[in-house]
Amino acid sequence: MTTSTFTFRFNSPLYKVGAVVVAVLVIGVLFTMARSGGEDDYSGVTGEVRRGDLTISVTETGNLRNRDQVIVSNRVEGQTAIIWIIEEGKVVKTGDLLVELDSSGLEDRLVDREIAIQNAEASYIRAQQELKVTKSRTQSEIAEAELTLRFAKLDLEKYTGDQGEYAQELDRLQADIDIAQEELLRADQKYQDSRGLAGAGFITSLELEGDRLAYQRAQVNLRLARGRLSLSEDYTHNRNLQQKESDVERSGEALERARMRAHADVVQAEANYKAREQEFARQKEQLEHLRRQIALCRIVAPADGMVVYETSANPGRRGNREPLEAGQQVRERQELIYLPASEGMVADVSIHESALERVEVGMPVRIRVDARPGQVFHGRVRRIAPMPDAQSVWLNPDLTVYSTEITVEANNLRTGMSCQAEIIVEELTDIYYVPIQSVVRRGTQHVVFVPGARGGLQSRTVEIGYDNNRVVHIRSGLEVGERVALAPPLSDQMGRDLSEPEEVADAPEPAEVPKEAPVDIQRTERGQGETRAERPPGERRGEWNGERSERLRPAPES
Repeated sequence: MTTSTFTFRFNSPLYKVGAVVVAVLVIGVLFTMARSGGEDDYSGVTGEVRRGDLTISVTETGNLRNRDQVIVSNRVEGQTAIIWIIEEGKVVKTGDLLVELDSSGLEDRLVDREIAIQNAEASYIRAQQELKVTKSRTQSEIAEAELTLRFAKLDLEKYTGDQGEYAQELDRLQADIDIAQEELLRADQKYQDSRGLAGAGFITSLELEGDRLAYQRAQVNLRLARGRLSLSEDYTHNRNLQQKESDVERSGEALERARMRAHADVVQAEANYKAREQEFARQKEQLEHLRRQIALCRIVAPADGMVVYETSANPGRRGNREPLEAGQQVRERQELIYLPASEGMVADVSIHESALERVEVGMPVRIRVDARPGQVFHGRVRRIAPMPDAQSVWLNPDLTVYSTEITVEANNLRTGMSCQAEIIVEELTDIYYVPIQSVVRRGTQHVVFVPGARGGLQSRTVEIGYDNNRVVHIRSGLEVGERVALAPPLSDQMGRDLSEPEEVADAPEPAEVPKEAPVDIQRTERGQGETRAERPPGERRGEWNGERSERLRPAPES
């Protein structure tokens, strides 16, 4: 019997031919599968265009407080330490002690102020007496100057009057001249007689010589009298007159100087007196102010109520501040304690600027309180602050929020409870919507990507309306049941940026399909309180909260 042996070699020509045939078959099968592939061949995550009801809302977290409450603030200037504070939650009556602040520094200042006020009072009294002395002295000086002027005028009048000194002097000098003339005539007559008698020998020559000398003496006396009159008229009278007039003028000037000096001294004394008086009054006012500040260190209840710490009522505004307790520093006008005055409640929330244009006063609100799980309370927007919250801007300049008050229709809640307020912006019925992350902006248009032939994506222009941060209203461009990519590409296969404008043909209008179940999805503008389970699949956090791009901001629905 003959045995045949068959040996297969990998390097034989037959093996090489077989390998080539198998490769060709595999490539052909793959090519056929790719050619026959449809929309379901896209391997990315997609969402479905749905139809139903949609609630557009803005949801924010906040805290509850009483609608009407008495605010107890610190009215002591500067920084003050708490040395005692009443227990939170205790019910107090009007006048009960709530907080006691450290007043030791104020009491030390009070002692210094009492010393200063004593010195100010002494200076005030001294200035008051100096003012009286100055007025009395200046009045005396003015009276003396007036008297001197009066005397100078009298002296001038006495000298120049009709019966004055000068007139009397003229009369006396003229009388002396007249007498001298009479004596000269007598002396001349006697001398002539003596000359006759001496020639007759009745008298001696010595007697004749005596008569002659008497005659000459009379002549000299007449000349002297006339000289005195001329001297008085030409020199003495002018000098005396100018002296008297000068005395009057100098006395008048001295009186004017005395009056001006008296006025200046009195004004200076009055200014010093007023300054000391004002300083004394200021010291007394500061003393009373310190006493009031010391009294304000004991803060009492202005009304009946239950004690609620401000740090407990507003935990969101606390920042780095610690809860109120003994030893903590508090500043002037800082709110310390709230005393609720009514049963009505208010929720304080902060609306992000991106949602501000949607929220209006009077909008309905659904409130969920953490301490009341499963219960939904109702309310309305009561007030929206006209300016951003300054504390939030200071803590984070990139975060702009507006403080908003919401009335809560409930009486069994307490101040400080955390809550979540859902502001109902609009209720949409029978609309189309898709997940919000599937829509991107290309220039001024909004675009979605739908699976196309051969496993790729095809862009399509859509018109959108409002969104609630999870789904967006589609006005036109898609049909119910179509699939859209939840992770749109940033560029196409040619490397072009999809954010650039591009002419895209409009898709057909949505067809009428059976209405689906309503959808009620809350919106969290800043991502407060949401969990991963609440986010749609594939949604990024940056698109979930208020920091998402403005590329999805729609125009208001007409």
